[in-house]
Amino acid sequence: MKKIRLGNSDLQVTPICLGTMTFGEQNSEAEAHAQLDYALERGINFIDAAEMYPVMPRAETQGSTERFIGTWLKKSGRRNDIVLATKIAGPNPAMHWIRGGKSDLNAVNMRAAVDGSLQRLQTDRIDLYQLHWPSRNVPIFGQSSFNPDAERPCTPIAETLDVLGELVKEGKIGQIGVSNESAWGVSEFIKQSELHGSPRIISIQNGYHLANRSFEGALDEVCFHEQVGLLAYSPLAFGQLTGKYLSDAKASGRLTIFPPTWSPRYLRPTVVEAARRYAILAAEHGMTPAALALAWCYSRWFVASTIIGATSLSQLKENIDAHTVVLSDEVIAAINVIHKEITNPGQ
Repeated sequence: MKKIRLGNSDLQVTPICLGTMTFGEQNSEAEAHAQLDYALERGINFIDAAEMYPVMPRAETQGSTERFIGTWLKKSGRRNDIVLATKIAGPNPAMHWIRGGKSDLNAVNMRAAVDGSLQRLQTDRIDLYQLHWPSRNVPIFGQSSFNPDAERPCTPIAETLDVLGELVKEGKIGQIGVSNESAWGVSEFIKQSELHGSPRIISIQNGYHLANRSFEGALDEVCFHEQVGLLAYSPLAFGQLTGKYLSDAKASGRLTIFPPTWSPRYLRPTVVEAARRYAILAAEHGMTPAALALAWCYSRWFVASTIIGATSLSQLKENIDAHTVVLSDEVIAAINVIHKEITNPGQ
């Protein structure tokens, strides 16, 4: 599998990244190791994790994902064959088990987070360290508009970058990225890094899929000019774009085994209708709905790497195989028609 340069860094990553947030909840340690082995067999070199994983987030399982990756690294000896990415959790009072839920992006929390991840991953460096969500008030996780009344105290971006710069100098992390960010956020990170000589972000990990193309609203332009690569997560919209819930509303998956409050945006009737329309389009052109959805992400010029996750090797194989699917101009035009009629229902 070919590799691309991520942002303006020296990291060379594959256009498919193995997402691991099922490790420790929906997947056992042995299953996690099997997925990692298979991903590398297929040429994937990019692995993404987070300190809060697995999902659904629970105190009892927090950190299991990184621990499973760590035991695989120790057993396989493949550390130098992969680009290893993980993320620090931002402030969230509901996750009181992660530094009391006050995990603001300051020196105390970031150092604790990095050291904890390094220990669980059983490595001395993290190639790409990402801020899982912002410290400040920003519309994410199903919110579509900015609410100034929700403003709250937060760590300034310049301060966060200063700490990241120290961690880079110490060799604990290599490159930095953001996640669940806005166009203003990306621009401000770039501005502050230039003003203070801090490390420059090279990636943004945001949701992007057929039911949520909001990245195309402004972030695509900002990231193009600033050389920030999109790591597209949830390319199958929590399984809705596989079509499995269309034939069986109780099919096994995150939307049925986790509480509806965990991912309400993917349960909206408009998301279901969009999934139905895309499934029909896929069938008309001899593809599975999952192949159509993934091929869309794989083919977008602004997507540096698409983060795929699976609970079985058969799912993982199908997701990787979709990389060979080429969407015709006719199919792309039909996708854009559906998008115009049902615009970003999963945002």
